[in-house]
Amino acid sequence: MKNINGIRLAVHIQPGASQNKIISYDDGVLKVRIAAPPVEGKANRKLIEFLSDILDTAKSNITIESGLTGKNKIVSVAGFSAEKLQELIERQIK
Repeated sequence: MKNINGIRLAVHIQPGASQNKIISYDDGVLKVRIAAPPVEGKANRKLIEFLSDILDTAKSNITIESGLTGKNKIVSVAGFSAEKLQELIERQIK
């Protein structure tokens, strides 16, 4: 998914994992394990922090557009191209 100022990304998270890790990127859905419980927004904050680290972008460039209380989310990343995203994610999965 693309938007004018960056990209939109479908993300499926598994909170409560032992470590933060990208599991896969299939059919346009990024599957991520997050080492934070799904309470009081902790998993959402950890997801933004983790994506910020692996995408080498500021946390302020990442927004959870929908799915704040569920495992399936739509995340936007400002100033990013789909090609750059694919490259960085592939590096993390290997």
